[in-house]
Amino acid sequence: MYNIDTTKESFKKVHKKKRNIRQGFFLSLIRILGFSGAITLFVILLFVFYNGFQVLSWEFITQPPLEAMTRGGIFPVIMGTILLTSLCMLIVIPIGVVTAIFLAEYSKPGYMLKSVMMSIYTLAGVPSVVFGLFGLGVFVVMLNFGMSLLAGSITLAIMILPYIISTSEEALKAVPYSFREASLACGATKWQTIRKVVLPTAMPGILTGAILGTAKVSGETAPIMFTAAAFFTPGIPRSLFEPVMALPYHIYVLATAGTHIEETRPIQYGTAIVLITLVLGMNLLGIIIRLKQRKKRAW
Repeated sequence: MYNIDTTKESFKKVHKKKRNIRQGFFLSLIRILGFSGAITLFVILLFVFYNGFQVLSWEFITQPPLEAMTRGGIFPVIMGTILLTSLCMLIVIPIGVVTAIFLAEYSKPGYMLKSVMMSIYTLAGVPSVVFGLFGLGVFVVMLNFGMSLLAGSITLAIMILPYIISTSEEALKAVPYSFREASLACGATKWQTIRKVVLPTAMPGILTGAILGTAKVSGETAPIMFTAAAFFTPGIPRSLFEPVMALPYHIYVLATAGTHIEETRPIQYGTAIVLITLVLGMNLLGIIIRLKQRKKRAW
């Protein structure tokens, strides 16, 4: 009996030791990979800032490009990006949230719902260049919008729609079902429950998804290259049917299609710094809004 107990204890110790070794190995591997990713990101940002900080100034932000884009600033480029993303989100957020409400609150579980959700997730993974070609064929050519702010915004809205739907649906489903039951027990209708209880509670997640979607759209090049972007415009578009300049496409133009590529190298990196700052700022704003809303509506 003593030998059997001793053998069991020895086996447990050996097994525990092996488990601790494996766990320690994988934890160390995760730390190394995480640290490597952070270092890589830091090196990239440092490289971009080192090569572009010398052109950063108030004039660079507020002036249009001058002398074949070798001098001046990027004001029309910044405004074009803001106009594209703003109009895109004005189009996509109402459609995405309403679709998410239908899928989360009204649709019945079954084959049809699974098929719709699978289609949404599939569309979310489609390369952006495919949406760009779609926008070119439908909005620019078929509907005769031309290369315009409107065509680019609708194309971006279609591209980001699956993301907005999925994040909004997850936010709605994260609301405890007991909230709905309590509202219905008080005599509220289903729509009143959604409007007064579910939506306000899910709003932090919906807003976060919308802001992160805006940041994603701001950095897209392919869709606007086919539908909206202009090589050069002296100012802000005055109509929805005029082309616009945009930060990601402007970087591409300066780096590949300009007439003085080497002379514009600092402007390329300076424009990249502005784009990175814009995207990081949107991500930070999304985090702040989510944290504040969660504090207000903690459960």
